[in-house]
Parts: sequence; C-alpha cells; structure tokens
Amino acid sequence: MIAVERWDGAEALFRRERGGADAEVTAAVSSIIEDVRKRGDAALYDYTKRFDGVELRTLRVPPEALEAAYDSLDDAFRETLRTASANIERFHEKQIQRDYVLTDTLGVVLGLRHIPMERVGICVPKSPTAFPSTILMNAIPARLAGVKEIILVTPPEADGSVSAAALGAAYVAAENVSVYTIGGAQAVAALAYGTESVPAVDKIVGPGGVFVAEAKRQVFGQVGIDLIAGPSEILVLADASANPRHVAADMLSQAEHDAHAAAVLVTDSQALAEEVGRELERQIAALPREAIARKSLERNGKLLVTDNLTLAAEAANQIAPEHLELCVAEPFALLPLIRNAGSVFLGHNAPEALGDYFAGPNHTLPTSGTARFSGPLSVDDFVKKSSFIYYTRDALNGVAENIADFAEREGLRAHARSVLIRGEREK
Repeated sequence: MIAVERWDGAEALFRRERGGADAEVTAAVSSIIEDVRKRGDAALYDYTKRFDGVELRTLRVPPEALEAAYDSLDDAFRETLRTASANIERFHEKQIQRDYVLTDTLGVVLGLRHIPMERVGICVPKSPTAFPSTILMNAIPARLAGVKEIILVTPPEADGSVSAAALGAAYVAAENVSVYTIGGAQAVAALAYGTESVPAVDKIVGPGGVFVAEAKRQVFGQVGIDLIAGPSEILVLADASANPRHVAADMLSQAEHDAHAAAVLVTDSQALAEEVGRELERQIAALPREAIARKSLERNGKLLVTDNLTLAAEAANQIAPEHLELCVAEPFALLPLIRNAGSVFLGHNAPEALGDYFAGPNHTLPTSGTARFSGPLSVDDFVKKSSFIYYTRDALNGVAENIADFAEREGLRAHARSVLIRGEREK
C-alpha cells in the first residue's frame, strides 16, 4: 500500500494535498453567504432542509435541554466529561495574561489591557454526530478568557436534535453557551452577519469541512477567525524502540478522518518502516472506515527512512505537521530539535488520541504546514489587547521636538504640529 522510501534531506520529501476549495466551492459559498445576509433565518431553514435533510421548526436548542442532556448520560461518560474538562481548564488557565502599567517620575503612564471578546461563535462538525471534544476544546478557553456569550453551531441529527453527548459537553464547558442546529457555510454566514435568531459574533473558531473553511475565509474581516483548517495530519518520528503495531495504529487514527488526511512515518530504522507497512495492511482491514483510510494512505501516506534521528527531525520541521509523535527511546532529548509542529506527543505512551480528547492541551491545531508560523487555539484567541498612553504637559514638552523631527522627516507636518501646538512651539 505504501512503499518505503529513503530520504537524505537533499530534496522535497512530501507535498501534502491541501484539499482547499476549488472555484465551484468558492462560488457556492459566496452565494450561500449572500443569501443568508439577505434572507436571514429563512435561508438557514432552507439550507438545513436541502443539505441536512431536516425540516427544522426552530434553530436554537432550548437552554434547559443542555442540563437535561447531561443528566441523561451514563455515569461513566459524565465523569469522563468532567475529568477532560478539568484537564483542559488546568492547562489553559496558565495562558491567561494580566494587564500591566509602566510609569516614570516624569508623569508618563503606559499600559496594556486584555479585553475579552463580547461574543464568539464555535463551529462543531458532525461526523456522524457533533463532537463533544471540539466543544470542550473551544468553549473552555473562551470561558476562561471572559467571553460573555458563546454561540455554538452544529448540524442537526436526522430528527433535528443534537446528540446528548454534545449538549452535555456544552453544559460542562460553560454556563453562557447557546446551541443552534445549523452547520456548513450557512452557519458561518449567520455567525458573521447575524439573523433574526442567530446573533452576530466577533470571532468564529472551530473546525469543519471545505465549505466551512471557505466560508471562514470569505467572512474574515467582517469577523475574526482562528485559522483555516486543512485535512488532519500526523507524523510519527520513530526509532527502533517503537512498536510497529502502535505506530501503524496511530497513523490510521488520522487516516480514517478523510481521504485528504495525511499520515507519515519518519524513522532511522529500515526494519521498523517495513514492519509498519505490513501492520498498516493488517490493521486497516478491520476499520469501519477502511475505504477512507485506504484512500488517505494511498494519496498522502509516507514511510520515510533517514540515516539518523537528526535528519528525521529535519524532515519533521520541513513538513511542520499538525500532530507530531516522537516515538523514540529518549523523546525529551529530541524535543529541542523540533521547531515546527502543532502539538508534540512524547514517548511510546502518548498517542495522538490522548490529545484529541483528554490530556488538556488544545486539539485545534495548525495544518497544511502552517505550524511554521502559528500554534494551537488558546485563551489568547478570545482576547483583544488595547494599549493606553498618558503624558503630563511637562512630559510631552520634554519630547515634543523629537516627535516633531520624526514627523517632519516622514513628510507629515500635521503630526508635528499636533505635538508642538501644545507647548506653544508651533513653527
């Protein structure tokens, strides 16, 4: 299924299939957004019937349904939700930044404020039901940031409902969550521009398919967005100490997402690469989503062998994967060599799924090589920063000539005048 290849760092090793929107998708999304802007709720009802096969009577899930859904869950899953929520909160609360003020004896006061966004929207994909993990990973950082209102959108089930697991997760994640049964580009449009029922938000976060990603791209500027997510990715960097069964299982955990997902092994062990290849063939046959996983591996799967782990780390940095597993004997020794990765999983007992659901670091991560310049979703994504400046008259007069000189050199006479006029030094 995947041939083992050698790589020495001399040439391109991987050209990921980005799965971006084509012209037809771009045009379709543009049309949907414009329709929602014009017709509001009526367009949302029509698109939900057309795309989801559901004729809704209302768009919003009753607030009391969230607690009822949580209460309906079995004890074990309620405990899982509570523990995962606590882990996510414990990790993300360390990201909260504080305001600061700088002063001096001349009467200068400078500062930076961290101001939570008023209202944010979270897109939650459905495959086949809404993901509880996505709700926790997005809503908890928003709550910790101090966002006043969280609007969660997700496509409805066949009966127009949202799964109890998803609603239960929303109940656990934050008290100020409202859930709407809409998805796709139409949901993004509603969040960006507002309708009769769906309030407009300041920022849209959360994953989705190509229509959601393209819609987020088109509404950016009207609202903020977290990122434009591409297909899921995993790179397993392994040495001879790795278990080939575990490596294959971890690669398949991403390959089953969709046919555009990427699963790559980079190792300094030829024997390991060959055995992982055989394990992939054995394990893929048992997957319910075998056809999807097989297409993913055929398109974007790689088994790469390097001369040493330093070269393997170089390969990882070139790929800049969403998820990077260091399945090596000494992962902490290799970690300093890693510069580009959304999230790094260390050692033989940290599969990527641990981060998806439970450990605490966020699972909304940069894809398609964007880990070269961006990172995971965080509390900062829900905060805007505003600086402030105060000078006394004497403090301003003391630097007025410097500022005026700067302005004059840039050809901006009015800038200079606005400073000098306060000290009656206008030229």
